[in-house]
Amino acid sequence: MYHAVGERPAPAAYGLSVAPRSFALQMRMLAERGFTPVTTAELGDAWRSVGRRPLPDRPVLITFDDGYEGVHRHALPVLAAHGFAATVFVSTGWLRGKHDEGGAPDTMLDWDQVRELAAAGTEIGGHSHTHPQLDQLDGERLVHETAHCRDVIAQELGTAPVSFAYPYGYSDRRVRDAVRAAGFAQSLAVGNTLAGRRQGPYALRRLTVRRSTGPAEFERLVEGRALVRNFAKDRALTKGYAVVRRARRAAGHLNALTPSARARR
Repeated sequence: MYHAVGERPAPAAYGLSVAPRSFALQMRMLAERGFTPVTTAELGDAWRSVGRRPLPDRPVLITFDDGYEGVHRHALPVLAAHGFAATVFVSTGWLRGKHDEGGAPDTMLDWDQVRELAAAGTEIGGHSHTHPQLDQLDGERLVHETAHCRDVIAQELGTAPVSFAYPYGYSDRRVRDAVRAAGFAQSLAVGNTLAGRRQGPYALRRLTVRRSTGPAEFERLVEGRALVRNFAKDRALTKGYAVVRRARRAAGHLNALTPSARARR
């Protein structure tokens, strides 16, 4: 899981960014180790069609969240040089153009660049419209964030997206149901462990690549070694955030009730 690719990303995007030279090295490492990148849609199709659409040897997903402009500027030429597939999950209300709602953390893709990525074989997936914590939204806003994201991508590209990634990696059953209802066939979380069919098509996990990920650590990640040690801090934070999010959701639900209903609870 990548985010921004750039030399000097904005402070809000810096920690989860990678330098262009680091990205190029990481892609060369994948090629030298015999990995074959596939799109998220291809992975979903293969796992739903066991025996009919086998995955290549050493398959790997290369994904980018949010829709940063550097994915087109810096990542696309490297991917093209290796013939690598990838998936870019875009927050449609952050991209430059007529759907822009503001609030993006850095310079984002515009729709011409998104179309160029798609024409080069990159899968374009959904990442909500304005990048909220989906599990904190009421039903109406949740439907809007998922369905409107799908509709905007379909309008701009002529094809509805089939893959989704949860903003911040957060989801619960209600969010997953909304993503499914919006027409997405599979969705990615974070989790910082290897993806597996047992996780189900709407909770597939990814490994985070960030500014501090050096060559040795990247090699361990792609080979699936020492993942618990590498992501111990991330997992502790994820567990803490899960408790906070559940409490916030419960408090929001309680505050939405009438006084008499709150008293009955």
